[in-house]
Amino acid sequence: MKNYSISFLLLCCSLCISTSVVAATEPTLSASTVSTTCPKLLQHTMLRLQDEKPQALCQYAGHVVLVVNTASFCGFTSQYKGLEALYAKYKDRGLVVLGFPCNQFGAQEPGSADEIASFCSKNYGVSFPMCAKIDVNGETAHPLYQWLTQHSDSGQPEPIKWNFAKFLIGRDGAVIRRYAPQVEPSALAADIEAALV
Repeated sequence: MKNYSISFLLLCCSLCISTSVVAATEPTLSASTVSTTCPKLLQHTMLRLQDEKPQALCQYAGHVVLVVNTASFCGFTSQYKGLEALYAKYKDRGLVVLGFPCNQFGAQEPGSADEIASFCSKNYGVSFPMCAKIDVNGETAHPLYQWLTQHSDSGQPEPIKWNFAKFLIGRDGAVIRRYAPQVEPSALAADIEAALV
């Protein structure tokens, strides 16, 4: 009887020790882990346009990301078609297009989230991720755009000048190039191809 009790006690102790070793070695996602696996530029949370649920931009780490501030009633609004074409062509190779509606330029994005989502879907078949309306300039600018305007490829801080300004971000999280609003999405194809290699 004593031998069984000692054996049972030893078995329980070894289980406790192995469980604590497994728990101690199990990886946890700390702030330092996030910063080493997700570039600083993507360490932001946005609200999804369709339902305003928070979305971590870190989910796009390792992708080539095209960030665009958009508007539904702008002379450049037809660029949605070109942006969707780029997304459809390159998404399987790692491109993500992120649209950020903004009403700061001529009040050309006055609608609600539902109205914007419906407009983009019905008129341009937009399937790339769209975020809730934000400000891209000034004190109320979203931190992502504060970062982008301070770290653009020109080396100089530059505010966003109008709707459909574009930033191409490499897989490493660095800004590859900034494009003026009038630059058509199709003109970005060569730079996107190079970034996807």
